[in-house]
Amino acid sequence: MVNSFVIFLFRIYFEARARKSDEVMTGDLFSTTQTATQAVAQQGRMPLAARLRPENLAGVVGQKQLIGPGKLLRRAIEADQLGSLIFCGPPGTGKTSLAYVIAQTTKAHFTKMNAVTSGVSDLRKVIQEAEERWKYYQQGTILFIDEIHRFNKAQQDALLPAVEEGKLVLIGATTENPYFSVNAALLSRSRVFKLEPLEKEDLLELLHRALKDKERGLGNYRCKIAQEALEHFAETARGDARLALNGLELAVLSTMPNAEGIRIIDLAVAEESIQERAIVYDKMGDQHYDVISAFIKSMRGSDPDAVLHYLARMLAAGEDPRFIARRIVIHAAEDVGLADPMALVVAQAAARGLEMVGLPEGRLLLAEAALYIACAPKSNSVLAIERALEDVQKGKYGAVPLHLRDAGYPGAEKLGHGKGYQYPHDYAGHYVRQEYLPAELQGTKYYQASGMGKDTGVRCGEKSGVKTDVKGY
Repeated sequence: MVNSFVIFLFRIYFEARARKSDEVMTGDLFSTTQTATQAVAQQGRMPLAARLRPENLAGVVGQKQLIGPGKLLRRAIEADQLGSLIFCGPPGTGKTSLAYVIAQTTKAHFTKMNAVTSGVSDLRKVIQEAEERWKYYQQGTILFIDEIHRFNKAQQDALLPAVEEGKLVLIGATTENPYFSVNAALLSRSRVFKLEPLEKEDLLELLHRALKDKERGLGNYRCKIAQEALEHFAETARGDARLALNGLELAVLSTMPNAEGIRIIDLAVAEESIQERAIVYDKMGDQHYDVISAFIKSMRGSDPDAVLHYLARMLAAGEDPRFIARRIVIHAAEDVGLADPMALVVAQAAARGLEMVGLPEGRLLLAEAALYIACAPKSNSVLAIERALEDVQKGKYGAVPLHLRDAGYPGAEKLGHGKGYQYPHDYAGHYVRQEYLPAELQGTKYYQASGMGKDTGVRCGEKSGVKTDVKGY
């Protein structure tokens, strides 16, 4: 109880620091002229995630698709030849960290603005200073705008002439889709780089680095932290380095040393520090297969509440949403099938929509598709394809009947191709009885209608009242 109260007090303190974090970074964090004393004092007021920002590309964790060896962004940073660009991606993925690396490596003057607190007058001042800097010192200017999507159209338009004329290089950072939130004219003059959520291994590396770093991290504290606690920080952060690191810092600072002066951090402390309980779920082990199995069987068993429970467990544990979407699409065909063909349409739409919007909103699409399937009539008649494949694989097939063969090329008629074929649309009900299977398979029945929903097996001729004289469907 006491420990929980201590963590609560520390959390209030941390939230206050986090609110001031942007103001702190706007100033000295990006300055390359501050004294060592100023830097130490400054870092003492910063959250751990801000203190540990990398100073060069070697210190950046993750985002190999952007800054791996030979990648365009890496080459541009190393050559100090940056054009205007936009970093987009979820919180805590390294947008500001990359800007900080650029600030430490470029010869251009680097200045930062936050779109939340800055206006057109601030922009004009920065642009004027950039013009003077180039005129008198031949030094370029890089302007980093955090939360650029919060600039309105007039503010974004004010940047256009300076960017167009090369008076400054713009680096924007946004958590939103820039193609919807950034002025199209400004976007056309910039290159967009999308940052992905960090992998669990990346977050674990950052956590270990924080525990060892004695200058900027937590290396001066004697800590014994359980591996499951580190795993919990990495899992529940959902690819957000800031959340993982600040959770670790809260755990360390709010845990009192024992008699030996060691701070013991177990899973319970980690859960309290990041305010989320560990979910028993191993994405590579039994839990992964057990939960997805229960999810599928709950859809098949038409239990929408169980479907939502298992879907929530997978999402909360960080399961790949695309994996869930694929299973829903498969299930729509396998277990609903012809009973309600719209189930497959809904499942496919959810899968495509998920690629467009991502998480967290994508959970609504997955839930809609899963609930639709759970409540739909069920039929597995499409599994008839398995029996047909089995026959083919055993060599049980014959020549295509002559009247069904392609007759659209010279000489086909002489071979008898197409002879005797009856065109269904020439008959009442657009149906005529004729043999379609090879001679060796005549009379074989694969498809058996379930009688559920639309899976009646009634063909167009029968639906029109035309006698088909065909049984077994």
